[in-house]
Amino acid sequence: MSRRVIKGWEGRYFEDFEPGDVYVHPYGRTVTEADNVWFTLLTMNPNEIHVNVDYSGETEWGRPLVNSALTLAIVLGLSVPDVSQNAINLGFEEVRFPNPVFAGDTLYAQSEVLEKRESRSRPEMGIVKVRTIGYNQNGVPVVEFTRTVLVWKRDFAPRRKLMERRTKLAEERS
Repeated sequence: MSRRVIKGWEGRYFEDFEPGDVYVHPYGRTVTEADNVWFTLLTMNPNEIHVNVDYSGETEWGRPLVNSALTLAIVLGLSVPDVSQNAINLGFEEVRFPNPVFAGDTLYAQSEVLEKRESRSRPEMGIVKVRTIGYNQNGVPVVEFTRTVLVWKRDFAPRRKLMERRTKLAEERS
């Protein structure tokens, strides 16, 4: 039996983005009560709406809401393999939370490429703007945001250099 080395997904590089492309991110993440409590406490958020069942039972939702910053963080993370695996965040715009998230909800995401351009100050990189929508298991949007990332061009990416080194080692071992 001969072995062959197959390269895994490296993420997109600047050359791979085209305005109008929509990426349906492959993973989902179910948010647990523990996630919500830990994140809320970790970030020193004293709002009882996230951690007090008795308090939140008196609200229109009747139960704790998942911390919106956690919702944003999870959906952002879901988009990383497709959008920013080879990038650096430059900024966020228009962050909205149209519907609440509750413990037990599963979050999914998709992103649309809005625009791209060469970087004027870093010729080895480009700038890409995407609009990401996070939604729950019922398809209800729970977070929407636009972000701008500074993305490596393929020939300059640190990941590319590292993967070439690792692939060479794997080929030598096979």
